[in-house]
Amino acid sequence: MNETKTMVKLKNLDITPRKMRRVTRLLTGLQVDNALAELSMNTTRGAASLKKLIQSAIASAKEKKLNPDKLVIGSIRVDEGRALKRLLPQGRGRASLIRKRFSHITVELIESEKAKPKGFFMPKKVKKVREIPGSNRPTPKLTEEKTTPKGQKGFMQKVFRRKAV
Repeated sequence: MNETKTMVKLKNLDITPRKMRRVTRLLTGLQVDNALAELSMNTTRGAASLKKLIQSAIASAKEKKLNPDKLVIGSIRVDEGRALKRLLPQGRGRASLIRKRFSHITVELIESEKAKPKGFFMPKKVKKVREIPGSNRPTPKLTEEKTTPKGQKGFMQKVFRRKAV
């Protein structure tokens, strides 16, 4: 087979490896465009960093003169990095240890002949449509109706109408 690959690394990302692995499980084996589309719809904190890393890997692959349309994510590995240790005060003068974990991410892109063509495309940017004052579209008119009948009075009117004893 005629497969070539490129590899990029991101070190000391301040997200725990366990949380990053949840995001990366979705992407292994996907074509690069589909993976970027998945990450743009993902709302987790690690998705943005992973998206940047994959875009960096695509740029690196272009420098190696690989075809970006045939790139597939071969593997994504999330390893444990350093851990900052902090103390949390507990009762009776004790303290418990909190480990703030960091992660190292390695992405490997493979140029494969078996890469499927894109099933969809991602729009670059969606423009917001403003309402034009002279347009023909009717604008809905909001009318506010009272919910209390005319015979009943509000609570505050009853309270302040009382005579002091």
